[in-house]
Amino acid sequence: MIEAGKTLANHTKKPSLTPKAIIHQKFGDKACYKVEEVQDDSNQNGCPGLAIPQKGPSLYRCTLELPETTVVSDACRRKKDAEQSAAEKAIEKLGIQLKEYNPTKEEAWNDLAGRISFLFSNEFLPSLNPLSAHFRAALRREGHFKGCVPLSVLAIYDGKVSNICKYIDPMAESNSLLVMSLVLRAAAKLTDSVVISDKQLQRRNEYPLEILSSTNNESNLSESISIDVVIIPASLEKAVESVKLNFTAAGYYLDVIARELGMNEASDVIISRTIGKASSEMRIYSAAPKQLLCDQFEGTLNIRASYFAGQEIHGDGILASVGYTWRSTDIFHEAVSLRSYYRMLVNKIPGGAYKISRDAILAANLPSAFTMKSNWRGSFPRDILSTFCRFHYLSEPVFSTQSNSSEASLDLPGSRKKLKVTQSNKEEKTEAFCCEVKIYSKNQELIVQCSPQETHRKQTDAVQIAALKVLSWLNLFFENPNISSEKLNLLAENLDIHFTPRYFFKEFALCHSMHNNKAAENEPSLIDITGENSGATPSNGSLVCISYSVSLFREEDSIKDHLKSCEEFEFEIGNEAVLPYIESAVAQMAIGQSAYFQVDLPSDEFILATAVDSASALSLLSSKRCKMEYNITLLQVTEPLEERMEQAQFSPPLSKQRVEFAVQQIKESSAASLVDFGCGSGSLLDSLLSYPTSLEKIVGVDISLRALTKAAKLLHTKLNKLSESSSKIKYAVLYDGSITKFDSQLHGFDIATCLEVIEHMEEEEASLFGEVVLSCFRPKILIVSTPNYEYNVILQGCTTEDPDEKNQTQVCKFRNHDHKFEWTRAQFESWAADLAATHNYGLDFSGVGGAADVEPGFASQIAIFRRREDNFTNVESDNHYVPIWEWNRENIPPKEQ
Repeated sequence: MIEAGKTLANHTKKPSLTPKAIIHQKFGDKACYKVEEVQDDSNQNGCPGLAIPQKGPSLYRCTLELPETTVVSDACRRKKDAEQSAAEKAIEKLGIQLKEYNPTKEEAWNDLAGRISFLFSNEFLPSLNPLSAHFRAALRREGHFKGCVPLSVLAIYDGKVSNICKYIDPMAESNSLLVMSLVLRAAAKLTDSVVISDKQLQRRNEYPLEILSSTNNESNLSESISIDVVIIPASLEKAVESVKLNFTAAGYYLDVIARELGMNEASDVIISRTIGKASSEMRIYSAAPKQLLCDQFEGTLNIRASYFAGQEIHGDGILASVGYTWRSTDIFHEAVSLRSYYRMLVNKIPGGAYKISRDAILAANLPSAFTMKSNWRGSFPRDILSTFCRFHYLSEPVFSTQSNSSEASLDLPGSRKKLKVTQSNKEEKTEAFCCEVKIYSKNQELIVQCSPQETHRKQTDAVQIAALKVLSWLNLFFENPNISSEKLNLLAENLDIHFTPRYFFKEFALCHSMHNNKAAENEPSLIDITGENSGATPSNGSLVCISYSVSLFREEDSIKDHLKSCEEFEFEIGNEAVLPYIESAVAQMAIGQSAYFQVDLPSDEFILATAVDSASALSLLSSKRCKMEYNITLLQVTEPLEERMEQAQFSPPLSKQRVEFAVQQIKESSAASLVDFGCGSGSLLDSLLSYPTSLEKIVGVDISLRALTKAAKLLHTKLNKLSESSSKIKYAVLYDGSITKFDSQLHGFDIATCLEVIEHMEEEEASLFGEVVLSCFRPKILIVSTPNYEYNVILQGCTTEDPDEKNQTQVCKFRNHDHKFEWTRAQFESWAADLAATHNYGLDFSGVGGAADVEPGFASQIAIFRRREDNFTNVESDNHYVPIWEWNRENIPPKEQ
């Protein structure tokens, strides 16, 4: 865990903001940059009389459109420079203060009084400013409230006021009540111009008639407006509900909200910060205390509203999207439905933010690993993490990448570079990136720090993978907010994460009240698959496309409520990118088939974030016998790149040729026992069952529990169908464990296979596997296959020549995005020869696809290790593997054999 008390003080000082950044801080998405290319005719060699001027280099000019003004930049050589020039001109035109504001406390008090005085001046009232619209609306209020502006409005809608206040008292940055109190004290000095009335301010003298007449041109003031808002009761026993508010544009909408909350008028209302995206006008409105800075609120703490607003809210609250903006003098309003409320609630969960980015709340899942961009769907991890921090009012995540360059010979095993077909002694630099990410609170307290040890070839991969680690860990917490600190810390260590419990639990103190997720991780009780089996089924790494529909189903009266349909939804098999029960169903389907199944309900928030008719959904959810019903059709399966390339080039496919090679070795050796290291979903073991062999015992080992579960289903079904006459296999078992760790249960097998596995490991792990398997497991025969990188020139139709050479067309890629390396023949042979010599094994090389004597050799290169000593000492019992499935022919009833 991070040492408590560590803050941003140790963090590198932020650089000064660029003009564009300053404009973004003030206007956000309202700033629109339009860049156009202009011709530089200045380069005419001093000959203005030329009929055709000499064309100079391209120049760019940028037009910056802001709510208040439009500016045009100078002509610049680069587009970025033109945008910065436009921003700089806008800053100068608007009089935005560029120099750092760092007043003394006395200066801040004077500045605050000056700011309040300006807000009530003749100059401010007609300006196009969201706050000035409140002033104009206040003048239309009735009775003695006419012209009264609530303190809460000044505290929330004027950024300069709140910025000055934090220099008077730093706590004002996160406490709007304190800002209101400071404004009140500063206004007390302006007795000549401002009148104080309870929690509101009023101009002492009336505005001149010419000023008032200039502000009476707002359109549609007589318009009647009805908006949907959400009532968030303080009591958790009361349901959140949607209501309509009715008011006129000529009135003051805050008075209407106050009355809905049971208060007299607008000054009794506290306004929260904006909720959701930066350009949102959505806020929570609630009751203000009788006295400023008083802890005695009339209502109890509103946990739901406080969680949304990121600040304490007492009593009932109204979630509404209404107010004045920079865009128009008319009042802005949008409907806030129950669906909107629950979508925001879901968006505060890391996995929920991913689901929403895919518009698949009831189908998608936050993937377990970051795959190449072409396979990733939805927002990228870095963007999701930024969204998460914004929704929880944390500082933007800080990413720090480092590059490590090292000299690596092209001929040495272990190089991570993509190597040339031709041999070369030239040394090249390999560059690897790692990324650290930190999350700070708004008070600059370090909450979470992720420092992955692994490196990546691409800087973007390092950033995205670091972000995904943090998201995965945070998601574990949100799925179980009551998790113990010890277990949370253990999960963090597994992901290279450290956190400060004091700050972490302070920021997420309300999660246990808001997120008590019902995990619907169970398998569907029955999957009904219809349609003809085309034989085209998905495998790990496949991209599949499905259509699906989801409904709520009440069993007692068979009533259904349709929630969502999707015509095309893509995801990658084996990456946990969808809910488990959807992947489980799809894994059993073939293209063109449909599946129907029911599962237990997930958390209500996910259902209500999807339901268009919230009332109907809530009615069904109240039933104890309500289920989720899915209908899925498998539309398309795109095999992983490696398999697609191999199938196009080879008949039979390389995967089948590798199995046939292993079967031949088994027959020649009369092996009775086999262990498949890195068995995955059991494709090799399943294929072996289709051949007559001498095997009596087969074992698979893998670290993926999901893949092993699929393998267990596959093998169990097939083994039960095989008779003793067609198969000698008496025992089968699948283990969950790392093949780089020794387990004495698998010591001394007749034959071991590791086909197309080591390239999915880091090269150091591949070397460790070789050491462990030959020194500890000691099989009589070990077969290892791996792609021959040199063959990619044929598979991909590219060249492996040096990218620096003039005739370079395209550098060959690895065959699969999950490959950590691919070796040339020389590298593979060097690796295998060193292992064989060290551990007293004979060694032969072979392969499948292509030919040994024709360049560039076999597509899959194979090493066959043969133990030279039949007698070897016993080993001590050392069990690291966990059996997850066993099959024994003796346990099968005779009628089923």
